[in-house]
Amino acid sequence: MAFHHVYARRVLDKFKSFEPLGLIMVAVVAGGLFLFFQLTGEVMEGNTHAFDERILLALRNTTDLGTPLGPAWLGQAMGDITALGGHTVLSLMTIMATIFLFLSRQRAIAIFTFLSIAGGLLVSSLLKLGVARPRPDIVPHLVDVHSLSFPSGHAMLSAATYLTLGALLSRAQPYRSTRIFLLGAAIFLTLLIGISRIYLGVHFPTDVLGGWCAGATWALGCWLIARRYLSTTPIPAKVKDTQTR
Repeated sequence: MAFHHVYARRVLDKFKSFEPLGLIMVAVVAGGLFLFFQLTGEVMEGNTHAFDERILLALRNTTDLGTPLGPAWLGQAMGDITALGGHTVLSLMTIMATIFLFLSRQRAIAIFTFLSIAGGLLVSSLLKLGVARPRPDIVPHLVDVHSLSFPSGHAMLSAATYLTLGALLSRAQPYRSTRIFLLGAAIFLTLLIGISRIYLGVHFPTDVLGGWCAGATWALGCWLIARRYLSTTPIPAKVKDTQTR
C-alpha cells in the first residue's frame, strides 16, 4: 500500500511540474489521437465514400475525368510538389538536418530528430497495413502509385518530418522570428503536399486528413518529449591548451 502511495505521489508531482503550455499540448495530442481513430473507424465502415467521391470529381473536367481543373502548369506544379513528400526527399532532408545538428553540437536533438522521423515512417507503414484501404479508382491517377491508401503516406510523413524538423530545429534558434518562420514553412509544405495528393487523384481526401492528423500528432508528441527532456545548449568544443609550459 505504501509503495502505491509513493508511486501515486510521484506521478502527481510529475503532472504538477508541467507548465500550462505543456498540459495544453498533451490535451491536443490526446485530441489528435481521438480524431484519427474516429476517422479511421468511419473510413473502415465506408461512411466517407460519398464525401471523398464528391471532392475528387469536383477537381476534374466533367467531360474528361483524366483532365484536372486548372491550367496545365498547375498539374505540373502539383507533380513537383508531391515529390517533396516522397521517401527520397524526406530521407535526404532528415539526413541533412541530422548532420547539421551534429555539426552545431546539438547531438541529443540530432539523434532524437532522426529517431522521431524514422519512427513516424514505421507507424505510417503499420497503419496502412492495418486499414488496408485500396487506392481510389474514381478518377484516373496522374502519377504512379503502388501502396495502400489510408492514411496518406505523403501527408503523414511530410507532417511528421517537416513539422518535427521545424519544431526541433526552431528550438536551437535564438530568435523568435526564425522559429516562427521554420514552423510556418513546415506547416505550409505539409498542407501543399497533402492537397497535391488529392489533386492528382491518388488519394481520397479522408486519406490526407488522416495522414495530416496522425503526422501532426506524432510531431507534436515528439516536440513535447524534446521540450521536456532535451537541452538546446550546444556541447562546448574542446579548447586546446595553447599555454606553454
